[in-house]
Amino acid sequence: MNIPMVDLKQQYHALKHDIDQALEKVLESTHFILGPNVQAFEQEAAAYLGVKHAIACASGTDALHLALRAAGIGAGDEVITPAFTFIATAEAISYVGATPVFVDIDPRTFNLDPTLIEAAITPRTRALLPVHLFGQPADLSPIKELCAKHNLLLIEDCAQSFGAAHGGRMTGSLGLAGCFSFFPSKNLGCYGDGGLVTTNDDGLARELLVLRNHGSRERYHHAVIGYNSRLDEMQAAILRVKLKHIDEYNRLRRRNAHLYNDGLKGLCLTTPHEDGKGVHVFHQYTLLIEGRDRVQKALSDAGIASAIYYPIPLHRQEVYRELMAGVSLPVTEQVAERVLSLPMFPELSPEQIRRICQVIAGAL
Repeated sequence: MNIPMVDLKQQYHALKHDIDQALEKVLESTHFILGPNVQAFEQEAAAYLGVKHAIACASGTDALHLALRAAGIGAGDEVITPAFTFIATAEAISYVGATPVFVDIDPRTFNLDPTLIEAAITPRTRALLPVHLFGQPADLSPIKELCAKHNLLLIEDCAQSFGAAHGGRMTGSLGLAGCFSFFPSKNLGCYGDGGLVTTNDDGLARELLVLRNHGSRERYHHAVIGYNSRLDEMQAAILRVKLKHIDEYNRLRRRNAHLYNDGLKGLCLTTPHEDGKGVHVFHQYTLLIEGRDRVQKALSDAGIASAIYYPIPLHRQEVYRELMAGVSLPVTEQVAERVLSLPMFPELSPEQIRRICQVIAGAL
C-alpha cells in the first residue's frame, strides 16, 4: 500500500467537472489577468474569513512581502518571528530591508512562545509576525496585548492555516494583515502559486492594490516602485471552486488527525497538541519522536511517505548564520531534531491511517 504525503489527484477527480468548466470559461473569455474571477474570489474569501479586504497576489511569499512593505516596515526596523518555519517568513522581512529577530517556540504547539517575546523587543521593533504553524493557530491574545503595550504591528503568517480559528475568529482577521498561501498542497490550494493578503484597514488595502500591480493606481501611471504580483484568472477560478469545500476538507483533516491520535496511543512519541483556544486545521500532522530516522526508514520501506518540517531552523540556515551568531533557541533546536510529519490530506482513508500507525508501532 503506497501512501503519499498528499494526493491531489483524488481531489481533482472529485471536482473535475466544476474545475474543468470553470477553466473552460476563463479560456473562452480570454481575460487572464485581474479579471472577474480574481475579483469574485477576493470578495468570497473576505466574506469567509470575516475581513473587509482580501487582496490576491502571486504567492504566499509575496503576500508576506507586500504586507510588510505596505505597512511601512523597512531598513533599520526589527520584526519578531519564529525560526521554526519555512524560509519565506523571514525572507519577506529581509526583502524590505528589516531584520528578523527570532524568538523561541512553545514546545507543544511549535508556535511563537508569547512569554518570551517581550524580552526581545527593542526600540527598533516595529512588528510581530507569528506563524500559525501546521494549521495550529498561534496564541494571539497575549501577542495582541504586547502589540498594544509597545505600539507594534501584528501581521499573521497564515500560509498553513486557511480555515483555522482563534477565539471564534478566523486566522488572518486578528492583526493588521493576514498572509495566505495557495501552494497546491495547502488546505486551500490552487494548481500553481497563489497568495492573499487580508486586512480591515482601508489604507493598507489601497496600498496593497497598488504594490501588487507595478505601483500603479491608474493604468500607465506609476506612483511608487511596485511588483508584478497578480493572481491569474485560472488560479482564481480553481480557488473559487475549492473554497466552497474548505470546511469539509478541514473537517476531514481533523477527523484524520484524531484517527492518528487513537492509533498511536501508548507509543513512545508525542502527537500534535490542540490548546483548545482555537480550531486546528492540520495542514500537517506532525509528531515529536525519538529514533526518527529508524521510523522514517520503516515507513519508506512500507511505501509510506513522510517528511521533516523543518530540519534546519532559520537561525541555523547559512543565509542567517552570520547575522544570528550566538543566538540560541533551545526548544526550536530540540524540536527540529525530533519532528516527523505523516501523510495528511482530506481523502486519506481510515484504512491507510491504520496501516501507517501499524508500521510506526513496529518500528518503535
